[in-house]
Amino acid sequence: MHALIVVAHPDSNSLTHNLAKQVAEGLKSAGHSSELADLHAEGFDQRYSLADLNVHRHMATPPADVLAEQARIERADSLVLVFPVYWWSLPGLLKSWVERVFSNGWAFGYSLEGGLQKKLRHLQVHLIGVAAGDAGLFQRHGYDLAMKTQIDHGIFDYCGASVQGSHLMFESESRDPAPRLDDARSIGQAMFAKASAHKSTEVV
Repeated sequence: MHALIVVAHPDSNSLTHNLAKQVAEGLKSAGHSSELADLHAEGFDQRYSLADLNVHRHMATPPADVLAEQARIERADSLVLVFPVYWWSLPGLLKSWVERVFSNGWAFGYSLEGGLQKKLRHLQVHLIGVAAGDAGLFQRHGYDLAMKTQIDHGIFDYCGASVQGSHLMFESESRDPAPRLDDARSIGQAMFAKASAHKSTEVV
């Protein structure tokens, strides 16, 4: 099985990047492959342009950089987003990646006759958010539920993708990162466990 791990953080030595590396290590140790998409290092253009709007209007095909990202996702069995929590949501670069890449006609479709068509039902998604605050803060103010509503449901369920894991790593700036790195490795190791177990029980 194959996973696409997408990271949006400007510091390659950050906890966010190290968590992504541990997810990849966990996948490798379980016999799976992965590809890392470092949006900052690769210089992904986060500007939603008239060209993107024309894709939404069915007036143009997606630009080359968007097609390349869509091809990456199409090669993957699972999509993993690893990101710092900025203002209780995705960082701007990652949000722009979603806005440009998950385009009308590819991730979803809509018509007056058929309504909403969810086109990514085959895709599994894992979310790993890195938060400076503690769990109590997120729960008291409903930030955790708000993030699930806007990201898990508002983005991925809208496209038909299945969110298999939604994790928040709390107190990232004040606690020992080692347990979180262990958790990320475990997430990678277990990502395709159900699929592997199913294959092992198939009659050959």
